[in-house]
Amino acid sequence: MASVRFVAIGDSFTEGVGDEQPDGHVRGWADLTAQGWARSRGESIEYANLAIRGKLVWPIVEQQLERALALEPTHLSFNGGGNDMLRPRTSIAHIADAFSQVLRRCDEEGVTLLLLSGANPSAQLPLSRVIQRRGDLMSAAVVERLGEREDVVRALNWPDAELSDPSFWSEDRLHMNARGHHRVAARVLDALGERVPEGWWSLPELPASAQLARGEYFREHLGPWVKRRVTRTSSGDGREPKFGGGWVEVRPD
Repeated sequence: MASVRFVAIGDSFTEGVGDEQPDGHVRGWADLTAQGWARSRGESIEYANLAIRGKLVWPIVEQQLERALALEPTHLSFNGGGNDMLRPRTSIAHIADAFSQVLRRCDEEGVTLLLLSGANPSAQLPLSRVIQRRGDLMSAAVVERLGEREDVVRALNWPDAELSDPSFWSEDRLHMNARGHHRVAARVLDALGERVPEGWWSLPELPASAQLARGEYFREHLGPWVKRRVTRTSSGDGREPKFGGGWVEVRPD
């Protein structure tokens, strides 16, 4: 078997926000996919993750794509647009153009594209109908750009109704918890034709934590998010990717 070199680019979804570990670092579906991939193949793979939380889709392409391709990967995963979608004036076509650019560059470099859509958090959020509608439009626009490309590995999470259940989400209601990230990793591994570790599709529910009251939720999560929009700042400002220094070896365990 040819060796796998897997690089992930994107925003908080791909960085792994919501799947915080005891030592404070975030894990997430991309890290889990690398672990599951190595385990399924029974051999080490190379892995890098350039994703940074808070990024809009075109900054992801402009700041991460060429850096990722310079590593000469065999596979590149891409997701973006979730932060754009929450800004009502953003053009859906402009978001879809970014996906077309990533596909074009992967074709030119002979890299297999793993394309993901984010999960749907709308049921838990203010303006849920607006978010649902824009998410549906964005998902449809991206799928249309792919056409009949069977060589693109598709792991589409937006249509997964089960993944919208609150048990898969962290208390900020925007990012998945460990249970959600495992389900996404299971979908990616399944799309790759690899073996999915037992239980990853639906881990036991996490211990029930106190549901944030409406006022507390607005103060701790929604308020800071709105402030960043107003001040045009990002939660990712000044951050470096967690695995941006080149390949790390992921061994089968």
